[in-house]
Amino acid sequence: MTLRDVKSSLGRIAKSLEKTRDSREFLLKNTREIVILCSKSIIAVHAGDLAAGKKHQRRAEMLLKRYKKRATGELRRYLITPEQEFVEATALIAIVEKREIPSEKKLSVMPESYVLGLLDCVGELKRQVLDRIRVGEIDEAMRVFEIMEEMYLELYTFSMYDKVVKESRRKIDVNRMLVDDVRAIITEEKRRTELVKRLEG
Repeated sequence: MTLRDVKSSLGRIAKSLEKTRDSREFLLKNTREIVILCSKSIIAVHAGDLAAGKKHQRRAEMLLKRYKKRATGELRRYLITPEQEFVEATALIAIVEKREIPSEKKLSVMPESYVLGLLDCVGELKRQVLDRIRVGEIDEAMRVFEIMEEMYLELYTFSMYDKVVKESRRKIDVNRMLVDDVRAIITEEKRRTELVKRLEG
């Protein structure tokens, strides 16, 4: 009796696992740049520099497409976070530009990444609303809030998939508080604006 077949099998398995390990380390290291670029994109959009925001977003998209080639099988889960950040930045830019938010198919991202990215975008919309109110753009603030509220309502039912889409329930709970906070702020601002108009009249 020999272990020839066992040795041959273990050799093939070792090579396969080594390749998987290398790809995992590659993805963990390089996808951080995508997360950073998406963060810079969001910061630029909030700062009013849409051109810079779109530039960072496009760079992130290019890298994401490149790294997907290394993410096969179980390794795909290492793309959830960068894809999530990419969806968040892309959705924010679309809303600011008054365009439709692209579908998960158009963005070529996993369903889980898409849901989590949109959930995160709801929080960014609160900042957009407050920024618009701060500069007296009440109508724009209302437009963004309506999208924010509608997105929350559309995403609300995904709390039942918390075991599949991790953290979805927690993010939805946070978004509910954000929407309630912004609704109260906008209501108060509208009352203040109407009072000022009456006094000026």
